[in-house]
Amino acid sequence: MLDLNDVAVFVQVVRCGSFAEAARRLGIPPNTLSRRVQQLEAHLGTRLMQRSTRKLSLTSAGQDFHDRCAEAVEGLVDAGQSLLSRNEAPSGLVRVAAPADFFDFFPMDWLAEFLAEYPQVRVDFVLSDARADLIADRIDVAIRGGVLEDSAFLARRVLGAGLDGLVASPAYIAARGLPATLQDLADHDCLVFAHPSGRATWNLSAHDGTDAEVQVAGRLSGNTVQVLRKAALAGLGVALLPSTMTRRELCAGLLIPVLPQYHRKGHGVHLVYASRRHLPSAVSAFIDLVAGKLGDAEDLPLATVGAPA
Repeated sequence: MLDLNDVAVFVQVVRCGSFAEAARRLGIPPNTLSRRVQQLEAHLGTRLMQRSTRKLSLTSAGQDFHDRCAEAVEGLVDAGQSLLSRNEAPSGLVRVAAPADFFDFFPMDWLAEFLAEYPQVRVDFVLSDARADLIADRIDVAIRGGVLEDSAFLARRVLGAGLDGLVASPAYIAARGLPATLQDLADHDCLVFAHPSGRATWNLSAHDGTDAEVQVAGRLSGNTVQVLRKAALAGLGVALLPSTMTRRELCAGLLIPVLPQYHRKGHGVHLVYASRRHLPSAVSAFIDLVAGKLGDAEDLPLATVGAPA
């Protein structure tokens, strides 16, 4: 008779992409999981997985078997977890991948409130502007901006796209003059994302819906929007920044609009996580925290994290 526990192990390994990640999530040694899958293959009389040191892939029989049983297995797991979670407080480790300057925009006080509410939860932040591999880096949830690549991961939007606009400091405009046309930007220092050439292409849209493209360059570049924002405030050039980042400075007169008839559509922010179902309660609680806080905030530059400029 088919052992449903072996089937559940097989589904979990496929969902996690490796025996190591499945073992971490289940709290079971990888060799035990491998043995259970081998038992399942022996019972079915066919190989379900091709294993190597670098990756795991399904055979055609394994793919068919997974497609037919995964939803039923996950439904049973969800049903059991739903009953258990009624009496269990969130607990355990949540590993989070976020941009290097994440805590410039996400107050540590918010995290302190979360940890006070859930004393059995631990949070491990992996801060880097490089895009994390959720499976290989054992990430439970990643905070990502820009256009999402197609994947099997689940993404929850927490900030809309918004618009990017051109800005500069009053001191810079006093020294260099206010550009009257897009072509005038060629004679200005523009703050761009890092590139060996020091140049960038800004693709903009006018209020009448027409598109325009301009080549710009400058003596200062950086790999985060926060660097470009601070450079603009310091009078080092014209920057193309999200309105969520510059609204307060524009109101305070610390920055002024440049060619306000032009804008660029920004990029939203998403929470990305590997599991489509049966999220650990601690991960689910953290996702709700970030979604709630960022969704309620009005002035956050996260809307362009990871976006090219």
